[in-house]
Amino acid sequence: MMRAIVISATGGPEVLDYTDHPDPAPAPGELLVQVAACGVNFIDTYHRRGRYPLSLPTVLGREGAGIVLAAGEDVAEFAPGDRVAWTGVPGSYAELVALPATRALPVPDGMALDLAAAIPLQGMTAHYLTHSVHKVKPGDDVLVHAAAGGMGLLLVQMAKLRGARVIGTVSTDEKARLAREAGADTVLRYEGFADAVRDLTGSGVHVVYDGVGAATFDGSLACLRPRGMMALYGAASGAVPPVDPMRLYHGGSLFLTRPLLEHYIATREELLWRAGDVFGWVASGDLRIDVSRRYPLGEARQAHEALEARRTTGKLLLIPGL
Repeated sequence: MMRAIVISATGGPEVLDYTDHPDPAPAPGELLVQVAACGVNFIDTYHRRGRYPLSLPTVLGREGAGIVLAAGEDVAEFAPGDRVAWTGVPGSYAELVALPATRALPVPDGMALDLAAAIPLQGMTAHYLTHSVHKVKPGDDVLVHAAAGGMGLLLVQMAKLRGARVIGTVSTDEKARLAREAGADTVLRYEGFADAVRDLTGSGVHVVYDGVGAATFDGSLACLRPRGMMALYGAASGAVPPVDPMRLYHGGSLFLTRPLLEHYIATREELLWRAGDVFGWVASGDLRIDVSRRYPLGEARQAHEALEARRTTGKLLLIPGL
């Protein structure tokens, strides 16, 4: 029996149960991996609360990194001893996980596994947002909400790598410092941000990357220049109410999308392209991953409480055996 974080009912962090759970076994096409670290993400809190329903009971978590212990039949790309990372694999808050080999990402030599666990979900999300949803170009004006969070710091850095002027929003002086260190040209507080962005840019920004949701949505639309793109990739402050499409017309033929990572890594080739770029930038030092705290696996409740209270910056990890 392994140890894992199991939920038997939806609700607050108190439903997270650190308990014994049967070891998984690799089916054909799967890998059995000893988990070195698990990524903690907002989508985990949505699953825990039932916003995105799961069959219960279940092991929570969808991201991590570790060492291959065994490979099922029909697996040719990986072997025991290989170091892999992944995202989108249910049951990752655990000491062991069985994952499809087609979702496994090779970890570069010399990269620590806990760092590798912090990269896939947020790194590839920032990649598809800046390289596909709106392909950032030199000179673009970009607004990044929650610019000192794990996603925000990556979006700031990737937009700067592509030559943009980046405006970030934050809630505290310390978060403002972190956003500037990541490369943000201007850092604003949330109150009155739409007017401030208009004053800075004149015509508005080319794209808004908004993972906050209800609290920032109206202001985000107001920040856009004609034909600008609103990429609503999360809802940390709550879901956005239904939107009248005529708001996009009156705003200047605006674009609004609610994208999902799974739709942008739908093929093995696209998955490896995005992961290869992000892992390569981290290995070369062009992209910095801020792991702000590592919790023992049994302290998943504390990690969720800190994340939802917005007491965190950067990435949170759970470490089995810590």
